[in-house]
Amino acid sequence: DKGKPAAQAIAELSRAFPEYAELIARWTEGWPVMMRGAIQGSVDILGELRGRGVRLYALTNFSRETWPVAKARFDFLSWFEDAIVSGEHGVVKPDRRIFELAISRCRLDPAQTVFIDDVPANVEAGRACGLRAIQFTSPEKLRADLAALGLL
Repeated sequence: DKGKPAAQAIAELSRAFPEYAELIARWTEGWPVMMRGAIQGSVDILGELRGRGVRLYALTNFSRETWPVAKARFDFLSWFEDAIVSGEHGVVKPDRRIFELAISRCRLDPAQTVFIDDVPANVEAGRACGLRAIQFTSPEKLRADLAALGLL
């Protein structure tokens, strides 16, 4: 997710763990199978926000190689005005630099920007950068949190 090509990571891990080299080599073909499906309730919320004209951006710890696969599989990922992909920038959440990049590149006012993530450390990092951060635990809780902010 920090920009290392999959082939390089596979080779390094195979050398470090030769007893698992055959399984490690399957990662490229197996990754799309491991990628879980969309959380429909979350996609519904994203669609409602989009319908209300809310500006939508993605800040993701995908690799440069896996992000296009996810975008091809999930149409709703095209709804984002822009996406900051960690693998393209060599820095991952919760590193402050990726939040600063998103704020700058997307011209965001942190105090007026809601950041949603399922990982507590990422939520705290977003909050430390001045974003209104929400921890995702379920679509129902997200809907309530966004309604409390007047967004739904």
